[in-house]
Amino acid sequence: MSKVVFITGASSGIGKSIGLYLHGKNYKVYGTSRNPSKVNVPFSMVALDVTQKESIKRAIGEVIGIEGKIDVLINNAGKGITGPIEDTPTEEMKFNFDTNFFGVIDVIKEVLPSMRLEKSGLIINTTSIAGYMGLPFRGVYSASKGALELVTEALSMEVKSFGVRVVNVAPGDFATNIAAGRYHTPVFENSAYKEKYAENLALMDSHVSSGEDPMMMAKAIYEIIKSKSPKIHYKVGGFMEKFSIILKRVLPDKIYEKLLMNHYKL
Repeated sequence: MSKVVFITGASSGIGKSIGLYLHGKNYKVYGTSRNPSKVNVPFSMVALDVTQKESIKRAIGEVIGIEGKIDVLINNAGKGITGPIEDTPTEEMKFNFDTNFFGVIDVIKEVLPSMRLEKSGLIINTTSIAGYMGLPFRGVYSASKGALELVTEALSMEVKSFGVRVVNVAPGDFATNIAAGRYHTPVFENSAYKEKYAENLALMDSHVSSGEDPMMMAKAIYEIIKSKSPKIHYKVGGFMEKFSIILKRVLPDKIYEKLLMNHYKL
C-alpha cells in the first residue's frame, strides 16, 4: 500500500515541490493550505491554519478519517521575518513563533496518537540553515528555526520506543516566494539601523530569488522517507551555506562573528 504523506504549507515553494515529487512516486499525498481551493495541484489539498488548534484537529481528523493513518508528516509551513531586534514589534515575533514553532508542535501532537497506535511513523520538520546561527536582521527567524531543531532532538528520543522517527531538514536559500510572505519590519526614518538594514533587506531578497531549485529539497525528502535508519539532522543547500555550519563549530566566536559581519557589510 502507498504511504500516506501529510504536508503542511504545500500551496507553493518547497512544500508544493515535495508534494508534486512524492505524488509522482505514487505516495498518497495530502497537502495543506489556508485556501486550498486556490491551489492547482494533482494531489489532495485540505484546509489548515497551523496557528489555529481547531483547524489542525479538523485537517488531521479528515485525513485519518479517509486513510486510517498518516505515515509521514512533513512540517513545512513557515513564515519569514526580518528586522533589527530593537525595531521589530514583539507581537510580530510572537506570531512568527506561533507559525514556525508552536504551530509545528501542535500539528505533531495531533498526529502522534495515530502513529503510536500504528507503532510506526516518520515526522520531518523543515527548519533552516539559518537556525544554526544568529543572523543579523534575521534573528527572530533564526531563533524560531533553531528552537525547532532542539525540540526535534528531544522529541526523537521521547518517541523512538513507539516506532516513530523524527528528523530535521534544514534548507538554505531556495528560489521560492518566501520573501513575499515575510513580515518585513519597516525601515523607519529615525531608526539607528536605517541604512544597514535597508541594504541587508535587498541582499536577503536577492539570496532567495537566486537560490536553489526547490526540487532539490523534494528529492532529499524522498531519500529520507526511503531510508530505513534516517539521521536526525539533514542540511540541504549550497556548499558555502552548509560549510558555514562547520565553520561555526571550529572557529572562535569572534572570528566567526567577524566573517558574518563582513558578509553583511556591518
